[in-house]
Parts: sequence; C-alpha cells; structure tokens
Amino acid sequence: MDIDDILAELDQDGLPQETRDLQQLTRAWVSERSAPEILPWPAPLMSRVLERIRRQIWGSKIELVEEQTGNVDPKINFRLIIIQTELERFKFLVRSFLRARIAKIDAYALHYLTDPAQSARLSPSETQYASTHQSLLSSHYRSSFLAQFPASLQRLDDTAGGMTMIETPDLDKAVFVRALTDTDEPIYVEGTDTYFEMKRGDVFVVRWNAVKSLVERGEAELI
Repeated sequence: MDIDDILAELDQDGLPQETRDLQQLTRAWVSERSAPEILPWPAPLMSRVLERIRRQIWGSKIELVEEQTGNVDPKINFRLIIIQTELERFKFLVRSFLRARIAKIDAYALHYLTDPAQSARLSPSETQYASTHQSLLSSHYRSSFLAQFPASLQRLDDTAGGMTMIETPDLDKAVFVRALTDTDEPIYVEGTDTYFEMKRGDVFVVRWNAVKSLVERGEAELI
C-alpha cells in the first residue's frame, strides 16, 4: 500500500455516511446499467437509503425549503438550491437504479425465478414483482394462443430435447471495466486462449463473464 492508498482511506473514513452512501449508490447505479444481468441486491446500502426516504430524515431540510421559499436573501436562496439539488440527485439515482433492475426482470423473469442462484440476487420486493409479472404474462399467453397448443407444448419453461425455452442474459456482452486493485491471478476469457492481468486503474473492454466475479467482489467496477 502506497501513500495514495493511505490518503484515500483516510479521506473515505472522514466522509459522512450520507456522502459515502451517495458514492456507493452512484457506483451501484452505473454497474447495474452496464451489466447484462442483474447484480446482487446491495441490501445494507439500499436499506439505509430507503429508510431515509421512508422515515423522512430529509424532513428538516424540506421544512427549511418551505420556510425559506420566497426569501430574497441571495445566500439563503443559493442554500435552498443546493439542498433541492441534493434531494433530487438521491431521488434520481434510486429511481434509475430500480428501473434498470426492473427492466432486466421484465426481460428474464423466468430465468431469475427458476434459478435459485439468480433468485438470491433479487430483493424480496423484486421477487414478488417478478412472480406477479410472470403470472400475468403466462395468463396472457395462455388466453391468446397457448391454449390452442397440445398440453405438452404449453410450458414456457420447457427444457425438453436439450433446449430451453427460458431466455437468459447474454453473458458474453462486452463491458467497460476498471480495476480497483491488482488482480492476483490472470483473467481468462472463456472460449478463447486469452489471459490477461489487471493493475489498479487499468481500463479494459472485455466480456462480462470474464470479469463478473471481480466486479461482484468489489475488485473492479463497471464504467
């Protein structure tokens, strides 16, 4: 560890929890939008952020906005702009983060519901949403055309004949990834003869399945 690492850690430790949460939420948002599959639900982070919203910890700031609205003092007006911008930034990140996850659930609901390892990536609310979504979709398909097929051909999760009806994310999709630490072992790109190493700060364009484990362990981030 060099002096830059030490200073970075000191700076991080000195940040308020609210600021650290904002940084983590921003990273989670970027990663979720970039990854072809849904990432593990960041339970501790989202619990803190959503609890702030539910308990209206921003209440005192909102009251300040309401009380000071119309005040002609330029300093107070500037402060109100900063507060409102801060609130909108959190709201935008949460909404966009959740929408990115919901879009993936909509596209691959059966995949996330039938695979236990994938189901574990969802929050309880997302699991409920995926179940309801798939139930409505199945009912629609059945009433539209599936009821006219033989019973053996009506299953949407059929895997007969060595083929599966369940659509899955493309894990070979290319992503931009930045290393947060030096990799201990060479990274292998499946289906090729390619091995490569990543040093802290390196940026690569590579298949998602090659760096998936690094991103999920926090050793790299999507950009």
